Amino acid sequence: MLELDDVEAARERVAETARHTPLEYSHSFSSMTGAAVHLKLETFQRTGAFKIRGATNRIATLSDAEREAGVVTASAGNHAQGVALAATKAGVDSKIVMPDPAPVSKVKATRAYGAEVVLHGEDYSEAADHAHELEREEDRTYVHAFDDPMVMAGQGTIGLEIVEDCPAVETVVVPIGGGGLISGIATAVKGRNPDVRVIGVQAEGASSAAASLAKGEIVERDSVETIADGIATRRIGDETFPIIQERVDEVVTVSDEEIAVALTTLLERSKTLVEGAGAVPLAAVLEARFDYADDEVIVPALCGGNIDLNTLTTVILRGLVTTGRYLRLRTVLKDRPGTLEELTTILSEHRANIYAIRHDRTSRDVAMNDAEVELDLETRGHDHVETVLDALENAGYETEVLL
Repeated sequence: MLELDDVEAARERVAETARHTPLEYSHSFSSMTGAAVHLKLETFQRTGAFKIRGATNRIATLSDAEREAGVVTASAGNHAQGVALAATKAGVDSKIVMPDPAPVSKVKATRAYGAEVVLHGEDYSEAADHAHELEREEDRTYVHAFDDPMVMAGQGTIGLEIVEDCPAVETVVVPIGGGGLISGIATAVKGRNPDVRVIGVQAEGASSAAASLAKGEIVERDSVETIADGIATRRIGDETFPIIQERVDEVVTVSDEEIAVALTTLLERSKTLVEGAGAVPLAAVLEARFDYADDEVIVPALCGGNIDLNTLTTVILRGLVTTGRYLRLRTVLKDRPGTLEELTTILSEHRANIYAIRHDRTSRDVAMNDAEVELDLETRGHDHVETVLDALENAGYETEVLL
């Protein structure tokens, strides 16, 4: 099983390539939660995510024959970029299989780091199956995204940085996909200080680790569905599962809505951009998915910031809707002069800012002398939303909330 010595040895191998990322106290999130929250900003890592650590350590341990044959891997994006950069720096040829739905930004970045990218499959598992075919056909070394001791050891260097930069740490919160990151961090943290809790967090739509721990054996999901694409795996690893069982204190889950809220709150309050997987640990803290004391020193590991811009737009909108900051509604007006002005006057009186109006008198869903209106509104919270809807109802409007 992976041990502290393995992680400390990995630190020497990755030091030249991977950055020692910042650990910053957050006044905002400490005030919001009552804990002392310090953010581990792995978003500032090279390639924008922690994966460069494990990939560098694994490639550094290749034999001469393995280096000559090249490497292959499968990834939803961050591991792909890590392997691509680590291989290129080491002079090793790399081929990366990514799922067809992988974010365009991650595909482009992987190619820019020097890898050949092959798009195949609907998710990580299907991409991995094809990558193993290439491994056999081309005699390449497969660099696993998580289920490899050398990869886990590289990721664990984050844990060393946390306990050294924040000696008072009491709880470290880590996202779980396949389990490589948390296996490495838990090994490092528990090896340095067994009293520190390690909490794992998964998206509800990809909760294989939580289900596996509950059952006592690895459970594979039929499919995954989450905005946190970086941890969207059907199952945790054979190598990572026993480490999680032994060294992780608790595994909890969060919803996509809670992930979106954490992501948008990080943007607004800390000016920090993370991807869905990177927001998962903070979501668990904000939603108190595990028990913690007032002033407890908690370090959420924000593991990556490589979010596709189209996905970011969707996530921000979902976060605003969830917190009552954005409202889209539909209503029907009589198709005569002045009716739209009457509607907007009510909205103005109740301080609802209009982003957009769509006025359609040709809709088949309304009577010939009516017009359908959709409005996108900026609101100031759930109470404000209810006030606006009540005002419209009292004025005789029948409304349908669309978002």
